Amino acid sequence: MTLDLRSLVLGSLLAVGFLVLMFVLTLVVPGRKQEGAVLADGTRRVYKLNGLAILIVTALILGAGQLLHLFTLSVIEDNFLGLFIAANVISFGASFWLWMRGKDKPDAHSHAEPKPQIQADGTAAASTPSMLGAILDLWYGVELNPELFGVDLKMWAYRPSLIGLAVINASFAVVQWERDGQLSTAMILYQCFTAIYVFNYFQFEYGMLYTWDIVAERFGFMLVWGDLAFVPFAYSVVGWYLLDRTEPLSIFATIALPIMFMTGLWIFRGANQQKDEFKRDPSVLIWGKPARTLGGRILVSGFWGIGRKLNYTGEILVYWSFTLLSGTDSLVPYLLPMWLLGLLTHRAWRDDKRCREKYGALWEEYCRKATFKMIPFVY
Repeated sequence: MTLDLRSLVLGSLLAVGFLVLMFVLTLVVPGRKQEGAVLADGTRRVYKLNGLAILIVTALILGAGQLLHLFTLSVIEDNFLGLFIAANVISFGASFWLWMRGKDKPDAHSHAEPKPQIQADGTAAASTPSMLGAILDLWYGVELNPELFGVDLKMWAYRPSLIGLAVINASFAVVQWERDGQLSTAMILYQCFTAIYVFNYFQFEYGMLYTWDIVAERFGFMLVWGDLAFVPFAYSVVGWYLLDRTEPLSIFATIALPIMFMTGLWIFRGANQQKDEFKRDPSVLIWGKPARTLGGRILVSGFWGIGRKLNYTGEILVYWSFTLLSGTDSLVPYLLPMWLLGLLTHRAWRDDKRCREKYGALWEEYCRKATFKMIPFVY
């Protein structure tokens, strides 16, 4: 891994080329159409769900190129810093472009809208948007659903984000194989864990249509940078540490960590899927029985009858199973799950507060039923 002019240029070409590939595949690869959640204005958008097909096509293209020696994915690891810098520059540029194209649209939501100042003669004085408001607009975004050639950009951004993460992870395996002629047990498990995680996400892509990000968050730097720079590069940090960790895993870790990963994924995805299916059809069966609710509004079946945010618990288990593969030589790989633990714990608290305001006494009754927020007997 080096940083020089060649790395910056090659990293930029790789970043732009990958984003173009993801966008073109989104346009041309077939996928089923599905309506999203009802938005604040009463409308429902229609999305083409072809993320899983795009993931498979990308894997076939890169796999064939690697096997036929047309290129090597080690080029990603070799030019990682250039690629990372390019991703950040693109994120800033895309965020500014989104702000410029959306700030004057009728449906734009702006933090920079000035309040009219009334002059002595009773007329409104001319005013300009505040600097803080403009910064907030860039950070949060001004458009809820910006499109380009009919593609919802906010939903699309998950493709280069998670498929990019999978490609970066694969490059670590290629580097270790080309260098050592074999993969360590930890690297094999890491590749399996992350591949299953990304594959499962796109299996459940329809569930994203009802998430807070898609339904309510506007598309600005916060989401753009998170999708294009933070997730692919920060979430792959364990792979860096596994490149040089070639000693065998203990038998205990080899058995326990896959169990931890699969348990976490089952809780994380199962809880989200139960709630998604209930929103679509309140008569759905959960664990073989009709869904039970409080007041027809709050689901108390399955995972949601045990804890109020067990989907967060499952996600935390998944990321700790990744990280524990890296051993104890450095604290750096542990920064991501520690950050995620803090983030989701705080989010669980905020969700609880919001639901108390929304449901009132009904939420208090639910809390008596589902005693725990995230961690049984702890939190």
